[in-house]
Amino acid sequence: MILSIIYFVLILGVIVLVHEFGHFIFSKIFGIYVYEFAIGMGPKLFSWKGKETTYSIRCIPIGGYCSLAGEGAEEDKKLPKDRLLQSKPAWQRFLVMFFGAGNNFILALVVLFFIGLINGSPSTSTIIPGVIENSPAAVAGIKENDKIIAINGKTTKTLDDVQLYLTISKGETEFTVLREEKEEKIKVTPLSEEEQKEKGYSYGIQFANKLEHGFIPAVKYSFKKFGALYRQMFITIKELFTGGVGLNNLSGPVGIYTVVDQTKSSGVANLFYLLALLSLNVGFVNLIPFPAFDGGRILFLIIEKIKGSPVKPETENLIHNIGFFILLGLIIFVTINDIIRLV
Repeated sequence: MILSIIYFVLILGVIVLVHEFGHFIFSKIFGIYVYEFAIGMGPKLFSWKGKETTYSIRCIPIGGYCSLAGEGAEEDKKLPKDRLLQSKPAWQRFLVMFFGAGNNFILALVVLFFIGLINGSPSTSTIIPGVIENSPAAVAGIKENDKIIAINGKTTKTLDDVQLYLTISKGETEFTVLREEKEEKIKVTPLSEEEQKEKGYSYGIQFANKLEHGFIPAVKYSFKKFGALYRQMFITIKELFTGGVGLNNLSGPVGIYTVVDQTKSSGVANLFYLLALLSLNVGFVNLIPFPAFDGGRILFLIIEKIKGSPVKPETENLIHNIGFFILLGLIIFVTINDIIRLV
């Protein structure tokens, strides 16, 4: 349990550090005054004062922040106006806001690259190496060496895409396969199966677990895997809004701890993969144009460019505060669900 907590704190700590450092470094580059660079939330455990910025570690190892001058509605009269965030050109403010998520994306790519370089790069091919005899796929006419290019009309570029679309597919599924350079559409009705109280489906398709070694395969793997995971996030959010995925499927800090606890026994490589996955998730979610997220602040920049003048700081702050309390309520709801699942 102690080891799980250590891994949990380290993984979240690295993700938050990288995210906030993105805001921090671009703020420094553009001459914006940074009051505090904090990792964690709640009361301070310890802190130290730099030339002008206070650096702190706080007791709750979830989240963090980079407090910038001119970020709120009130203007700091003690600072020159050119040190305030709101006085900077829109493109500079955009980079400051974007590179929290941008740094998370870079971290995910780097970690995936080193996983591929050190452990070997798993195949992302959608070519089917085997079909179980008399399985739904075999009965429907899917054959060995067919290449899956779409599922239910959705393009599948990688094996991750195939697995995602099969997961969210309900009942009869249409496969578009490439066979001897000809496209064929095949409908498969999978067998329903119950696993850990969750409904699943069996198609009878087998995929190879091949590994490629070397620098170039690692580079290709990192970008292909990143792209596949990013598409998964996009589709998951879309399904959340359209009702395909319920709020009870979301996980918060307790759920993340549970995943870390389960992953730690399967090797260091899987822990690093989890780091990459969570980092990409944090980056993606932060770019959603919702108040209190970086994406919400970027949205206000876009509105400013469209209308030709900035939104009143008081109005923007009020909207971000409302968004923050909505998010707080969602986090509480998700955490309660995580605890119920554990019990």
